[in-house]
Amino acid sequence: MTRLAFMAVAALAGLSALLAAAPAHPAMTVFADNAQDCYRDAKYGDFHGLGVEDCDAALFGMSTSNRDYAGTLVNRGVVYLWHGRYARAEEDFDAAIAVRPDIGEAYVNRGAAKIALRRYADGIADIDHGLPLGSEEPEKAWYNRGLAHEGLDDETAAYHDYQKAAALKPDWAAPKVELTRFTVHSR
Repeated sequence: MTRLAFMAVAALAGLSALLAAAPAHPAMTVFADNAQDCYRDAKYGDFHGLGVEDCDAALFGMSTSNRDYAGTLVNRGVVYLWHGRYARAEEDFDAAIAVRPDIGEAYVNRGAAKIALRRYADGIADIDHGLPLGSEEPEKAWYNRGLAHEGLDDETAAYHDYQKAAALKPDWAAPKVELTRFTVHSR
């Protein structure tokens, strides 16, 4: 799908050939013990093609006003990101936020969906809102901010976002690869 390895990753529809090849990296947390299949599909990839069905089954009968329900909506949204169904993913993140507006993962992942839809400024705003609420994998949020800033032609902000992503997870290659494309000049 893209040139980078996935860990619950959605492909980012880019502005250029570079952005078309770069992934958006949603971060997610499972909140429902009875939704392990849905969580696994979101976290590791929907390789068996049943992720949406797994999440739908997990949602069936759950109280629509609790954290588990919202978390499972986030996980299903991530499965949709895996499949490149960004608008559908955004709907699930919106629904999760309506139930529990305090779940950072919903905003961070909605930001990834918006970036994939080339709504870069909106994506950055969602990520900026979600990060202080908490994210299991904030390095992915910073990486996605970098992609969005590049989409907005703000190379300086993109560079700093990729640096932050690399600092948060030094063994992750994706931001380091992006950083190799920049030349920094002293003033």
